[in-house]
Amino acid sequence: MSTVFIILILLLGFLITFQIAKASEYVSVLKGEKRAFEQQNKINGFLMIVFLIVGLIGVYWCNELYKGKILGEAASQHGQQIDKMLYITLAITGVVFFITQILLFWFAYKYQHSEKRKAYYFPHDNRLELIWTVIPAIALTVLVGFGLFYWFKITGDAPKDAMQVEVTGKQFGWIFRYPGKDGVFGKKFYQNIDDGKNNSLGIIWDDPMSHDDLVVTELYLVKDQPVKLIINSRDVIHDVGLAHFRMKMDAVPGTPTTMWFTPLFTTEEMKKKTNNPNFEYELSCDQMCGRGHFTMRAIVKVVTPEEFILWKAKQKPNYAQVFDSANPAPAKTDSTMKATTVTESKNATKLVAKQ
Repeated sequence: MSTVFIILILLLGFLITFQIAKASEYVSVLKGEKRAFEQQNKINGFLMIVFLIVGLIGVYWCNELYKGKILGEAASQHGQQIDKMLYITLAITGVVFFITQILLFWFAYKYQHSEKRKAYYFPHDNRLELIWTVIPAIALTVLVGFGLFYWFKITGDAPKDAMQVEVTGKQFGWIFRYPGKDGVFGKKFYQNIDDGKNNSLGIIWDDPMSHDDLVVTELYLVKDQPVKLIINSRDVIHDVGLAHFRMKMDAVPGTPTTMWFTPLFTTEEMKKKTNNPNFEYELSCDQMCGRGHFTMRAIVKVVTPEEFILWKAKQKPNYAQVFDSANPAPAKTDSTMKATTVTESKNATKLVAKQ
């Protein structure tokens, strides 16, 4: 019903426009074509100036209304540098925008049709060609250079003391894995993925390094500590979007990607900065990934070092969640049993030799 109603409105708008055009044509015939053309030309020239003034006021008003109010201050060191790059870009393009738009509408008004003036045509001008080719090329090269510089910084090597977190996207949610006390992620294999058995990442339980890994659904970060995100996808292409940190990186199946940054403000500090007691950092999917794409988000908590240690101490490793007292650990594979048998035999031989 609503579709039919919209179509009827469009048809009515077309009929009204057509009738106005016909009425204008009849008025032109009655008044005289030349006189009507001159009058219409003056009206259009005047409207160009009105549109210019109203448009510039609108640009200024929108800037004052929304400046710094959509996402607020960048909450990471890289984010602040990226904001600086965007301000430089806006400054350069803004100057060009105002100059070109003012000239466009002013020329449309000043040089409206007049029988006393003839248009000047020139086929070629080397100076003009040089100006509008070289200057934009230099400006764009500078802007691209800024972009590449910051891109290589966030995708380059993270500091040695950076915390590592594995981020895995799936339709339609995020899974986060932290290494345990050993600081090493356990091995995983995609064919081991089984949500029913609480193995959402396909972790290989035979690997001792996996026994202390933490698998959670909220991302906890530490203020002023660099964090390196190792990004994966379980199914289709997703995208890790961290708008408050000004970070973004694709999550590609079978091809891990990385980025790193340093959070500057805790969640509690951002609540005060934004005057929003319900503020939460958010990780969203910035790549259309299916029907449930709009629901694919996760909460990011930025806390103090002490709060992070306390939170981590309360978490139960994924291995312990799967193999509790009711579910014994998996039997060792043949290769593991052989290695264990050989080791035990060597130890027994050494013990006998000592005796």
